[in-house]
Amino acid sequence: MEYYRSKYGRSKKKKKSKFARFVIVTLFILIIVATAIGYQLYKVILKPNTWVRDRQSAFLYVPTDSDYEDLKELLYENGLIINRLNFEWLAKRKNLPNNIHSGKYTIKNGMSNDELINLLRSGNQTPVKLIFNNIRTKQEFAQRISLEIEPDSADIIGLLDDEAYLSIFGFSPEIILTMFIPNTYEVYWNISARELMDRMYAEYNNFWNVARRQKADLIGLKPVEVSILASVVEKETNKDDEKPAIAGVYMNRLKMNWRLQADPTVVFAWGDFEIKRVLNIHKEIESPYNTYIYNGLPPGPICIPSIASIDAVLNKEDHKYLFFCAKDDFSGYHVFASSNAQHGINADKYRRALDERNIKK
Repeated sequence: MEYYRSKYGRSKKKKKSKFARFVIVTLFILIIVATAIGYQLYKVILKPNTWVRDRQSAFLYVPTDSDYEDLKELLYENGLIINRLNFEWLAKRKNLPNNIHSGKYTIKNGMSNDELINLLRSGNQTPVKLIFNNIRTKQEFAQRISLEIEPDSADIIGLLDDEAYLSIFGFSPEIILTMFIPNTYEVYWNISARELMDRMYAEYNNFWNVARRQKADLIGLKPVEVSILASVVEKETNKDDEKPAIAGVYMNRLKMNWRLQADPTVVFAWGDFEIKRVLNIHKEIESPYNTYIYNGLPPGPICIPSIASIDAVLNKEDHKYLFFCAKDDFSGYHVFASSNAQHGINADKYRRALDERNIKK
């Protein structure tokens, strides 16, 4: 009896031992499989899968109405994706093909597929900073702005020349540049041309607050007229501390019903912005912008004036000067005179300085 019990016991132990080994082996295999699957998921989801030159960041511009195929082409042609199969596998499972958003996106070196896809799905764009200054014409403005946002210059200039559309804002094609106040504005790259106009009109109204409008009333000018005169001041000097004095000269001339006789308006009329010396022949050009032959302000601005120039007109100096002339030291400053005789002396000194430097035009 003991033999059979012993044999039975050993047999039972062998079965348990085999089962235990089976369980251990199975668990080991499952661990290996799970590790392999986990590593593959890591590679697909969490492992860095973007590459940017110099390990910095790059901007990806996704045009309006782009689809998934367009997006992939943009990513691939710029060499941003390391493993395309992994990217596409996860993109489909996260439904990226049905969640394409246009805009400007910052792609950082070493982003995972998960990070990249989440960014693109979210539509969380990188804002664009719009900065415009020293703009003379609508064409130049449209070209400058189109370098920073999606609409091209034709879209923008089309609105700037559309009289019916501009009337919504109370402007005309001749004076529309006075609506744009030079500053730094954050917008999204895929903003439409009309959305941009709406934004600029809102900024215009913010700028022309009660205080500024009251100052305009005090000097007898409308906001648009202030900006037109400011555009002349802008092109007369780049010295902000001198602008109120120059604005004062022009306001004195307007009050006395004199012609402004501003050289920058003649340069604008010619459209030759390389002119450095305005000659008598230049002053004969037939143009409503030629303030040597037409009274009052030009029909529109000769540039987009800076805030400093606008405020210089609103805060113009009260003096009796009627003339000013560039200093002969070419410092950029001017000398002022209340009589034509004194102005003639100042002008002769400057002309001699031009001749000495052989500046003929």
